[in-house]
Amino acid sequence: MSYYGDGDGFDGGTTANGEKFDPNAMTAAHRSLPFNTKVRITNPANGKSVIVRITDRGPYSGDRCIDLSAGAFGAIAPKSQGVLKSAKWEILG
Repeated sequence: MSYYGDGDGFDGGTTANGEKFDPNAMTAAHRSLPFNTKVRITNPANGKSVIVRITDRGPYSGDRCIDLSAGAFGAIAPKSQGVLKSAKWEILG
């Protein structure tokens, strides 16, 4: 997992579901989960978790399964880390 929306040009843009992208919101991008699906993301390195709502499509880089908003990523790991390779995710509905 990685993140987007921290000065990379996505801030304020339109997400795939038509919402304005807020990098501080607890949202995420996934290639196929239905929009508005809630997903719990847990960082096993520190036990922190966050619940995000799918509002966008992606990621389209490497073998990543979910791109978190910068705010969601920052809630469970330092943004300087850039990528969470061992994060766990659970679909809540």
